[in-house]
Amino acid sequence: MTMLLLRPGAPVAPHPRATLHVDLGAVTANVRTIRSRIPGELMAVVKADGFGHGQVEVARAALAGGATRLGVTSIDEARPLRAAGLTQRVLSWLNPLGADFAAAARLDIELGVPGLDHLHAIARSAPGARVHLQLDTGMGRDGAEPARWDSLCRAAREAERRGQLRVVGIMGHLPCADRPGHAANARGRDRFAWGLRVARAAGLRPADHHLAATAATLSDPLSHHTMSRVGAGLVGIDESGTVRLRPALTLTAPLVSVRNAPAGTAVGYGHTWTARRATRLGLIPVGYADGLPRLASGRAEVWVAGTRRPVVGRISMDMTVIDLGPGSPASVGDPVTVFGPGDRGEPTAAQWAGWAETVEHEIVTGLSARLHRRSAS
Repeated sequence: MTMLLLRPGAPVAPHPRATLHVDLGAVTANVRTIRSRIPGELMAVVKADGFGHGQVEVARAALAGGATRLGVTSIDEARPLRAAGLTQRVLSWLNPLGADFAAAARLDIELGVPGLDHLHAIARSAPGARVHLQLDTGMGRDGAEPARWDSLCRAAREAERRGQLRVVGIMGHLPCADRPGHAANARGRDRFAWGLRVARAAGLRPADHHLAATAATLSDPLSHHTMSRVGAGLVGIDESGTVRLRPALTLTAPLVSVRNAPAGTAVGYGHTWTARRATRLGLIPVGYADGLPRLASGRAEVWVAGTRRPVVGRISMDMTVIDLGPGSPASVGDPVTVFGPGDRGEPTAAQWAGWAETVEHEIVTGLSARLHRRSAS
């Protein structure tokens, strides 16, 4: 079955010429692969619209593969999951102090607690909320600092005694999990183990302990606890490079024009590329407003007429030019694969990330709402 999917808030008339194809079967298969490698539960993290692949659809596909819980950043990201009828446990761990914690409790959304201020705010406004205390295990960004961890644990235990909340989890995050042997990961594991001891000494008995995200889940068994949080891995991204996962996204666009270009033809803003010999140039109606990184200009390649061809000139807001080559049989209307799983030799999102000097996550989450979306199981 194939259906058209649009991100929430997408325009009524989406981009008529370029299409994102989401392979939900790949999501299910990736979860099964990952699930077979871990002893505990798998939380499917579907933040950022399911890493640009469609939040609710990815969630359902992940649950079909063996995920048992869902994770998001904000409470607002959790709402569509409940609205879609998903009843699995959901954790939200990145909320401002003024967030609607009462609504989270009503929707049965568990909350991450990075410090005393959040703990007190949740205790006041969301009686009975289930929370996961966050420890900074080396990231220097989210989670309680080690010097404040004991105070947080003791305050959380007191709030439990008063019936204001229930601590059901302890969570952390490793800073260099894409490099399995990095010393920072060992320090992070040790700090997490210490954090669990401190929590128990304070009288807390949470059932859930989770430290590993995708890369650590795939490459570092020592980081596995009762649960692993997998986000990028759902859609085929493994920064550690240790497991073969299947990319779930393909971006295609048709050639809207093809022209003969004599030697000396300059292309695009700034004339950054000039034809050295006579060739044929193709134009596709997708550009940086659709999420193609402008930094990949003059570096990237696409797949057209059974071969890879280079992107030439600067990627524009709405269009990209391709050097089809002098003997290309390509014609107007022919499909161009901008990126895909790589099965036929087409570029992948990971390669586009390399050309843009970024990470694959940025490529897939930065794609525009004006693109058509088609999903198939």
